[in-house]
Amino acid sequence: MNIKQNLLYSKTHEWVEFLNDTTVRAGLTDFAQDSLGGLVFVNLPAEGDEVVAGESFGDVESVKAVSDVISPVTGTVLAINEGLLDSPEKINEDPYGAWLIEVGQVSGKEGLLSPESYEAFCEGEGH
Repeated sequence: MNIKQNLLYSKTHEWVEFLNDTTVRAGLTDFAQDSLGGLVFVNLPAEGDEVVAGESFGDVESVKAVSDVISPVTGTVLAINEGLLDSPEKINEDPYGAWLIEVGQVSGKEGLLSPESYEAFCEGEGH
């Protein structure tokens, strides 16, 4: 399981990278993509949509199931990774390079985990 040290994580297996004090990129963790299996479809919000920490902002479909993607922060969607709409498998190939959304005016980040805390959390889930 690959856990990058420069990111923060949610208990629903999304990662967050701070681009500056108020803007983040978010995506699915290596743990998530490994658990889901081969991704075949991604449904993302539109630019300008509001996302709320702990609530679904989209979903991903794998060969196994459809799973909600839970926002790790609250804010406004500034950009989506449109390349994933045609090539969702990029998340399986490079989960930390294949970001899903950029969010501005970020708040609600209190529940994010450090890399060490996230690793311990995943180990507690049996991985």
